[in-house]
Amino acid sequence: MTRKIFYGWYIVGVGFICYLGSSFALSSTLSIFLKPLTAEFGISRGVFSFIRSGEVMFSSVIAALVGPLIDSYGARWLIVTGALVGGTGFILLSQIQEFWQFMFIRWLPVTVGDTLMSYMVVNVMISRWFVRKRGRAISIANTGNGLAKATMPLLAVWLFALVGWRNTWMVFGLLTLAMVVLPAFLVVRRSPEDMGLQPDGAPASHQPFPGKTPEQEAHQAPAAEITWTRREAVHTGTFWLLVVTYGTVTFGIIGLNLHIYPYITDIGYSPEVAATVMGAMSLTQMAGNLIWGVVGEHIDVRKAAAAQFLLQVCGLALALASLGLGSVYLGFIIYGFGLGGILVIRELLWANYFGRVSLGRVRNLGIMITRIGTTVGPPFFGFFHDYTGSYFLSFSVFIGALLLSAFLVLAVRPPRKLHLPGDVHQPESA
Repeated sequence: MTRKIFYGWYIVGVGFICYLGSSFALSSTLSIFLKPLTAEFGISRGVFSFIRSGEVMFSSVIAALVGPLIDSYGARWLIVTGALVGGTGFILLSQIQEFWQFMFIRWLPVTVGDTLMSYMVVNVMISRWFVRKRGRAISIANTGNGLAKATMPLLAVWLFALVGWRNTWMVFGLLTLAMVVLPAFLVVRRSPEDMGLQPDGAPASHQPFPGKTPEQEAHQAPAAEITWTRREAVHTGTFWLLVVTYGTVTFGIIGLNLHIYPYITDIGYSPEVAATVMGAMSLTQMAGNLIWGVVGEHIDVRKAAAAQFLLQVCGLALALASLGLGSVYLGFIIYGFGLGGILVIRELLWANYFGRVSLGRVRNLGIMITRIGTTVGPPFFGFFHDYTGSYFLSFSVFIGALLLSAFLVLAVRPPRKLHLPGDVHQPESA
């Protein structure tokens, strides 16, 4: 008798498609447009970088509003709405005549659409369907991000030559609408319990991690599905350590992603070479998604997080050493492999420590706080380049931030609820 495929894997498939669609809004995609747009509109790289700062700021506010909606109603209509709004925004970008119009459209319709259909919603959606196989489920969906980033630079360079940068945005908008809207509407459901199922497709009595001790399980899966309010979460050291750790890292990731393409061309390589370096980095990021997802299911996720930060340090240091094209390729490949783990391991930490039930409201509050701090990342890279004429200083600061985060994440512990004034008594989490 053929075993029926667990419905959660169809949810993962939609997540994969969402990542493909949302990749058109990424910093690494916008990076391809940096030099053409700064030349056409007569602006500096620092000023251009404020596009990403505004997007991060608006996205963080939207994430805080959206979190409770995911917990209460699921991701279906959020993703459909996001694809419609974001796809329309990309099409509007093809019609702009002034830089402020480009910035306005990126800040509003594009950012709203991206926030509703990207990792903030997708990873919470998937986390509700999986516990034991959560790492691999999130990592499989994230390969959509890696695949798109691997092919996006070459696609953008080819479209530039074929139809120009304005019509490139038109193509991105039409692809978003075509890929995401219908699959999200037809497939997405709120939780396995709504369909009479259990997470991972397991029987109701199944233990998520058989054979693990309580101490081992504490860093791999929630011991119980405790309900957390935002007020309770912000009174835990766990919440703030995760916010500071990933806020420190994201500061550099967003800045680097926007400036990696111009960095490679600045040091003397052609646009085609820069595109292939970014593609190679993204391919290893995609491989990293899959590998780190499985690793995170079997070892302490804090140690996995520290390891990926240190890999990024090694990769960036090699790429910055200017030892030739080989070191640039190898450096960004190593960096990409470490980066592939961040999207997966970060979500495992949040989901494992705060559970499935309250993940939307807690996770997205963390995103909001984290991203407010990271708004300075893109202009930091841009203005320091304008001032010094190179990216050496900003890359070096990012390396230091990664080293700091590698130590911070090892200090994270499972949260315990405090009995706050006015709260009814609730049991502690493990």
